[in-house]
Amino acid sequence: MSKNFTVLIEKGEDGYYIGSVLELKGCHSQGETIDELLSNIKEAIELYLEVKGEKTEDYTTEIIGIQKVSV
Repeated sequence: MSKNFTVLIEKGEDGYYIGSVLELKGCHSQGETIDELLSNIKEAIELYLEVKGEKTEDYTTEIIGIQKVSV
């Protein structure tokens, strides 16, 4: 059974892409390209679930939006 996860992707100061899985606290990875990041984050999710078991918190995130604000 496959599960869907939400990954927030940011670009770090060093140019690497950083991914954070919103539903899995502390589950992060990085990559030089988006493709590499997605491959790495899938592996990180699999390892997270293996360690934590399928009994992860049923945490649902509803993203309303992201907005830049100039001050």
